[in-house]
Amino acid sequence: MKIEGVWHISEMEMWDQDYVNIEVRAHITIRAGLTDHFQFGLVQGQMDGKIVEYSNGGKYEFTWEGTDEGDYLHGTGWLRMKHEDIVEGEFKIHFGDNSTFLAKRAE
Repeated sequence: MKIEGVWHISEMEMWDQDYVNIEVRAHITIRAGLTDHFQFGLVQGQMDGKIVEYSNGGKYEFTWEGTDEGDYLHGTGWLRMKHEDIVEGEFKIHFGDNSTFLAKRAE
């Protein structure tokens, strides 16, 4: 699984693209040995994850903590390769919203 790099979030189930890209271009950044992070809309945070292998392929599973307009949030999530340059996944906010997403590798 070659998930390292910057991924631009192109779709989210719960929010439209106007919100998703309101402050910066929505993204997920995964770098070996460094802090992984993301931002969509006004939600931003750091992720702690690892690749977990299943019989139908691997997933990058993570926990995360961050903020939404200054309010502390945390949750879990995952992503997996859908195609060479596309991942799909889900962000779950603890006691809050869940949203699936698609993201494309940044060029």
